[in-house]
Amino acid sequence: MPRYFFNTRIGNELVIDPEGEELRDADHAWQVARAMIRELLAEENDQSSLLTARLEVTDQAGEVVLEFPFSEAIEAPKDDSSPTTH
Repeated sequence: MPRYFFNTRIGNELVIDPEGEELRDADHAWQVARAMIRELLAEENDQSSLLTARLEVTDQAGEVVLEFPFSEAIEAPKDDSSPTTH
């Protein structure tokens, strides 16, 4: 299985994930990234700097496969098959 690294960028600072995680594919990496961000936001009292942060997910070669802004993780996932309740 491929290994993905979840590096956090806050402003100009990049916090490197030295270990990474073996996952099925980039879609699975997206799910893990969203869960990680939501967990961090739930734990953090002052979210102001985190809301401008993003996860930069890279593969083993160091190529960015996904950039996930923290602000997008707090939005409800879009599911076109679900009926709206207005």
